[in-house]
Amino acid sequence: MSQRLLIVDDDESLRDSLSMVLGAEGFDVATAADGERALAQLDIVAPDIILCDLRMPGIDGLDLLPDLVRRRPDATVILMSAWATEELALEAMRRGAYDYLAKPFPPSEALLAIRKAQERERLRRESRLLRREVERTLGERPIVAASAAMISVLEMIERAAEFKATVLLTGESGTGKEVLARAVHAQSLRRNEAFVAVNCGAIPEALLESELFGHSKGAFTGADRTRRGLFAEADGGTIFLDEIGELPLSLQVKLLRVLQEEEIRPLGESKSRRVDVRVIAATARHLEDEIEAGRFREDLFYRLNVLRIHVPPLRERRQDVPLLVDHFLAHFRDTLGRPVRAIADNALDRLVGYAWPGNVRELENVMERAVILARGDHLTLAELPTNVSHPDPAGSADAGTDLSLRRARRSAEIQAIRTALRHTGGNRTHAARVLGVSHRALLYKLKEYAIRD
Repeated sequence: MSQRLLIVDDDESLRDSLSMVLGAEGFDVATAADGERALAQLDIVAPDIILCDLRMPGIDGLDLLPDLVRRRPDATVILMSAWATEELALEAMRRGAYDYLAKPFPPSEALLAIRKAQERERLRRESRLLRREVERTLGERPIVAASAAMISVLEMIERAAEFKATVLLTGESGTGKEVLARAVHAQSLRRNEAFVAVNCGAIPEALLESELFGHSKGAFTGADRTRRGLFAEADGGTIFLDEIGELPLSLQVKLLRVLQEEEIRPLGESKSRRVDVRVIAATARHLEDEIEAGRFREDLFYRLNVLRIHVPPLRERRQDVPLLVDHFLAHFRDTLGRPVRAIADNALDRLVGYAWPGNVRELENVMERAVILARGDHLTLAELPTNVSHPDPAGSADAGTDLSLRRARRSAEIQAIRTALRHTGGNRTHAARVLGVSHRALLYKLKEYAIRD
């Protein structure tokens, strides 16, 4: 089915030339000479793409934008103007435009802008489908992934869920280890039983044994009632021991006994009680180093290290950032009641290029802040923290490297096209086949990148 296109411009010759070229490319083209006529045609034409002039009699393009976006929220709007500036472009994107074209331009340039918009929407549809599939599979909380490294982690999570074996999640703070632990539980046969999470580093050592294994009334000063303990609460389900590397040596011995015997002995009691608990542990520390330093028991390590899953830091899986941005944007838009629906391309570039020392947790906080501060329905660079929007090259984890997503993609595409042309002796048809694109798409790229074969 051909896509419907509405051209809004008071220049009849431009309308005619664009209609002829874009119609020949398979678009179902309609035109309007001003903003009022465009609004009158919206419901009739139901355009997928709108090319709109900025300066027109009556309603100008910038004032028309909010109505176009409100009535056709799924349509891609591209502004055309002979008065284009960076400030104007930012304002247009803030009001809902995808791009703008500086007049005068050949019809082929408009076609290229439309093709780019179509490709963007195709990728976003695929991202939404992937996100729905991951949510369906993992059940409890959405986990989005596009990188090979994270997809491998999710596959390991699915396999681990089938068994009771202990899982050890390793990785930097903020990478989402608890979310993955919950995913293991949500996919297991224990999904209808309790999931109990405890941070071993957040509870004072004097209280930790009682918290984990319980106590009887009068077991120690202040024990005025019997307490079951977290292992007993997790009986039949899963217990998540976060920051296991901070567990004191005295309790490491008792945890080892629980894993070996599947029994707990509350403080003040003489008899052990059997428990059926699946243990998932996590740490940001390198436990082999902790063993060498005498701070972690080697026998406990081997009991925990049955199924080991390493969660890579966000800087090593930048392909996941756009998916995570979309996810957090939608989440905070709904929970905070904000009208934000998209993010400007240059702002997304900065988010992808940033090193994320705080990993996913830091990205989540940045997105929440940005949604709160947003002045319109698009997030822009202005809503990002200074360290993200204008990073210090000297302090960057990738200093000296061009981290712009758009520039990185452009460089990779140019290199791939030149290599394909060289290997095919300049035959564009064969080169397109090698690259896995249509001949027409390759011609667009050759023109866009000014590549002469």
